[in-house]
Order: sequence, then C-alpha cells, then structure tokens
Amino acid sequence: MCVGLALAYEEARERCEAAGFTRVQLERQERDTRVWVRARRARTLPDWIRPRLRLLICGLNPSLYAADAGVPFARPGNRFWGAARAARLIVHDRDPFDALSRGIGFTDCAKRATRRASELRHDEYAAGLERLERQIQRYRPQAICFVGLDGWRRVRDRHAVAGWVTGGFGGRPAYLMPSTSGLNAHCNLADLTAHLRRALRGP
Repeated sequence: MCVGLALAYEEARERCEAAGFTRVQLERQERDTRVWVRARRARTLPDWIRPRLRLLICGLNPSLYAADAGVPFARPGNRFWGAARAARLIVHDRDPFDALSRGIGFTDCAKRATRRASELRHDEYAAGLERLERQIQRYRPQAICFVGLDGWRRVRDRHAVAGWVTGGFGGRPAYLMPSTSGLNAHCNLADLTAHLRRALRGP
C-alpha cells in the first residue's frame, strides 16, 4: 500500500472512531475506487465538529449516562447546558444539533465512557489529546475550551489553573475551565457561565 493511501486510510479510520464507532476495518478491492467500512457502534459520544466553529467544547470523557443519551453533559445534575445558555452560547438545552448550527462543537479528551472520569488512565488522556490535536489542526476552530482540568493536569501541566493556555493547543487558542459536574462544589453556575463567556470572547 502506498504511503498516501495508508495516510488516507488512517484518517478515515480516525473519522469513524470520532463518529462513535469501534473495531473499524477498512477494505478496498483491486480496481475498485470504493472503500468498504465495517465497524461497531461504541458506547461513547460522537464528535460534534465542523469547520469554522466559534468554539469547540472538550469534555474529559463521556459519562455512561451521556453516552446512552447521545448528548454531551446530559446528566441532569450537570450544569454545562445551564451555564452555556446563560453565556449565550446556545438557545436550546441538550441539543448538540442546534449548538453546532450556532458554531459550538463538542468532543472529548478520551472517548471511553466511564462512571467517573477518575477511572481513565494516563495513556488514554495522552492518546486522546494527540487525536484531539489532529482534529483541531484539521477543522481550525476559533478556540477550544477544555471543561474539567484533570486530563490536562495529568498529561500537560499538573499545576494548570483555569484560564487561557500559554501557547494554545493545536495552533489555536485554548481555555481551561473547571468541571461543570454537580459534584464540583467549588464553582457555582455564575462562575461556570463566566468561564464560558471568556472562552467564547477569545484571548
């Protein structure tokens, strides 16, 4: 297989995985221009992403509840959607289609769904950030906002605090904000709203 075709296959595989599939197999018959894809739907969330996003929201990883609902930050106790509405990022709660139409996309540092983000391993975050960097370089959002500091602290900077990341990420401005989980008692809805407003406004 030529290098160009191998790279195209790798990108196709990555896009299938970003769409929420696993066990991706790509096949092409001789003298056939089509590529046949076999894959299994994973218990995860797809990336909601397109070119020219105003802001790409990146969670730590999907909760099992969110993966089953098919909506990022879906758990009723999660304050993301309330904060996003208050910050005027979105109009409709728990509607990633509407958010995407308004230039707000969604992805995750790691794609494996868990009960708690603390169940993720360091290597899962590291591989996820590498994948995410390629996504950002491909789609070029105006900025990216990491919701939850744990993944960044484990892989990039263990002393990281909320705010703009020096040097950005993937060639784009990057903002770190606290988790919107209801378990995070250190931030109220007004604090989370203010973080999202700063991320949307840009550095």
